[in-house]
Order: sequence, then structure tokens, then C-alpha cells
Amino acid sequence: MVLRVGVIGLGMGISHIQGYKKHAGAAVVAVADLDQGRRDRAQKEYGVTTTYADALEMLARERLDVVSIATPNALHEPLTLAAFTHGCHVLCEKPMAMDVRQGARMVAAAKKARRRLMINFSFRFRPQSFALKRIVDDGRLGHVYSARTCWLRRSGMPGFGGWFGQKKLAGGGPLIDLGVHRIDLALWLMGHPKPTWVMGGTSDAIAAPKAKREKKAFDVENHATGLVRFADGATLSVEASWACHRSEPEFMETHLYGDKAGLVQRNVGGGYDFTAHLFETRGDDHFDIQLKEPLPPTPTAQEHLIQSIIDGTPHLATGEEALDVQKILDALYRSAATGKPVKVG
Repeated sequence: MVLRVGVIGLGMGISHIQGYKKHAGAAVVAVADLDQGRRDRAQKEYGVTTTYADALEMLARERLDVVSIATPNALHEPLTLAAFTHGCHVLCEKPMAMDVRQGARMVAAAKKARRRLMINFSFRFRPQSFALKRIVDDGRLGHVYSARTCWLRRSGMPGFGGWFGQKKLAGGGPLIDLGVHRIDLALWLMGHPKPTWVMGGTSDAIAAPKAKREKKAFDVENHATGLVRFADGATLSVEASWACHRSEPEFMETHLYGDKAGLVQRNVGGGYDFTAHLFETRGDDHFDIQLKEPLPPTPTAQEHLIQSIIDGTPHLATGEEALDVQKILDALYRSAATGKPVKVG
């Protein structure tokens, strides 16, 4: 079986093409993007023979099995709904949507169409992430009563003045752009406890003056913090920034604390390589155990989705799981706006 794949959006969408090309059961037969240069690159570098400026035209003409949506956030919901009407499974970039209402419509549409909705939470698909998930599921941490997750950049606002910094197109700033990855990873490792309330805060103290000086569009935060409380009493602290005064150019960490042990995954040297450790106590002795490398390889999100469809097995990073993340994001932004805790329904 070879599934016909289309990709919409050839910024992040290029990485989707690369992921699909690793699986013999996927053939990227068409792509769509408004930019002619990007379409030409897809043809020249990746051998995609058919390209479109209009994504809806591609969906109507190509009889696709799977569609990746890697567009500005505001287009995630309408394009996902359109893909379902044409019988496609969907792999959508994070965040799943602009808000919970859009996300809920996407989940409902997937169920009605009997098609898969997967969100590209790519940081799950790393050897350390899979290894840490096995450790938690084996019960070595015991009850996870607290966790901390963050993605902090010293100076890294994407496409300053572009769509990332405009709320009408992105929905928010680094919290919805970077924090979404770390929140998802923490929830997945913790076993998706039910959130009950959040308290959040945001700041544009660095970016707003810069945007004003440079006459660039920018109306989202450049830094966000939050605390999530779960029904089982556990808590999760969250922090995300595109700009803040710290030593590392880029710092990512997810740390879980259990009553038997703890674990952490963090990036190395300000880059995108990661290390992972387990912290245990046996009697009066403390052990810091680094996960041995190399760990068993993991599939890309694209490979995983294709194989799940072929095998008829459940896939990770479901629309329902993404909707839980979206509820937390929405509540954090509401809390930041009101200055009060917000219940998560």
C-alpha cells in the first residue's frame, strides 16, 4: 500500500516532505503554497511533480489519502475541515488551532469523516522522549506530583514583523509557538492528567518597543509564564519566550518530579540535541543516571502516521490530546489578560 500525500505550506512543510520520504508507504504527489519559489524548490529538490498556488484546488483535484497542513495558525482549522470533506487523513502543525472552539470543531469533523487527526508534536518523536515515556509508564517515578517545562530564547523572534507576531494570524506569541511543544511533552509523559485551573502571565516588554522603533507589526507576548493545577493535585509550571535576558541562546527543559524518582530532558549547548537523566534514591544513596546513547531510533511524526494508517493501529498526538493542550493555552492567555486564575473545562 502506498498512500498519496499532499502538503500545504512549504515553510515548515518541507520537513513534512522529508519525513514522508523516509517511509516507502508514502508518496508526496502534490504540494500547495502561494510562493512560486517554494513550489519550485519542492519540484527541484524533492521531485514533487504537481504543485498548486491554491490549496483547495489541490484537495479537489488530487484524490489524496493524507494531507499535511503547515500554514499560519489561522488556516489550520479551515484547511483541516476542507481536507476531511475530501476524505483525507490530516497531520496538522502545532498548535492545532487558534482556540478551543476551532480545535473542538476539528476533532468533531475527524470523527464525522472517520479520518485521523494528528498534530505534529515533533518533540515526542525523539529517542529520549520515548525512553522517558517508558520509564514513567513502568512506574519508576511513582506518583508525579509536580513538573516544570520551558522553552526560552535569549533573542529569537521568528520572522519579526511577520505573521508569527500578529494575534489574528498566530493566536499568540511564544506560548502558543514554543510552549505548546513543551506542554504537550510534559502532559504526555505525565499520562495526561486532567487540568482544573491555571494562572498565567505574559509580557511584551522587550518586543513591543522594538516593534515600535522598527515600525513592525507585533501585538503578542514575547514572554509567558504559567502554572497548571491538575485534578490529582499535581502541578505543571510553564515558561516560554522569544526574548529574555539569560545566558543560553536557547534553553529547553522538561522535568518531572515523582515520589519515587525524577527525570529531565534538556537541550545541549543551546542547540537541538538533547540529553536525558533519571534521578533515583535508594536508601540513603542518590543516583543520577544518564540515559545511554545511542537509544533505539524513533520514527518521524510522518512515518508514524503512515504506518498507523497502514496497520490500522492508534496513532500518537491525537486531536483529543491536542485539544487538552489548547484548553491550557487558552486558559493561560485568559488568565494573563484578567490577572485571575481561570478554570479549565
